[in-house]
Amino acid sequence: MLSILYGLSSALVWGAADFFGGLASRKARAFQAVLYGEAFGLILLLLSTLFIHEQPLTLRSWLLCSFAGSLGVLGLLMFFYAFEKGQMTIVAPVSALTATILPVIVGSLTEGFPGYFTFAGFALALVAIYLVSKPAGDTKSLRLRIKDLALPLLGGVCFGIYFVIFHEGSQQGLLMPLIASRSAGTLTMIIFLLVTRQSFKPAPAGWPFFLLNGILDVSGNGFYLLAGQVGRLDISAVLVSLYPASTVLLAWLFLHEKISRSQSVGILAALVAIALMTI
Repeated sequence: MLSILYGLSSALVWGAADFFGGLASRKARAFQAVLYGEAFGLILLLLSTLFIHEQPLTLRSWLLCSFAGSLGVLGLLMFFYAFEKGQMTIVAPVSALTATILPVIVGSLTEGFPGYFTFAGFALALVAIYLVSKPAGDTKSLRLRIKDLALPLLGGVCFGIYFVIFHEGSQQGLLMPLIASRSAGTLTMIIFLLVTRQSFKPAPAGWPFFLLNGILDVSGNGFYLLAGQVGRLDISAVLVSLYPASTVLLAWLFLHEKISRSQSVGILAALVAIALMTI
């Protein structure tokens, strides 16, 4: 139950982080939103070390968390780039589903079969992720062409590997695994902007949203870390991947965006899936 509580908290917070990250990308370039969200989260973690003292990570754990952090931001870059190419109806559900399937497979192989009710919850959660990830008002069928699927699949694979590797490297401590992951993610973004010659200077109106996104995103990572420490990898990853429901609800509440019928069904399916995982 504690793992489920942490996983749900991560989904709620990560969904809020995506909401404010989306607002930030309206004020600046998406690449800048990712960079400064990563950087603000890292600064928050480093300041926290003044009050919370932890043992240093082993070299293996540090490398695993760093690799996971780099993959995470690369997944975000592919995610945003696919959005810019106008593939929203394909990007969100395909990326979310791909990111979830890999941890479920790895968790079942390394930690054993989770049980029939839990596995049924996984299946229903996949349906929920697909439904809530579809933009409100979308009535077009998905055109599953290889060129349309390439970036969403690669982004989802990066997210899925992040879930698996970060789980493996973050079994001890709280701040240090997050700092390792965040440092690598921030460095990866800086290198990317330098190589592609992107501007580092965003519009001033974006700074409050960068800050909120960074705080919420690092908190979501922290809850995922805790969920993985007290429970199974597959349960943690599936619950965390329900974060689009939180984003949709926040957009409905604050931006008055409509929730489509399929998204409503997806949110209901997510609640039933959570109930099945608790049995």
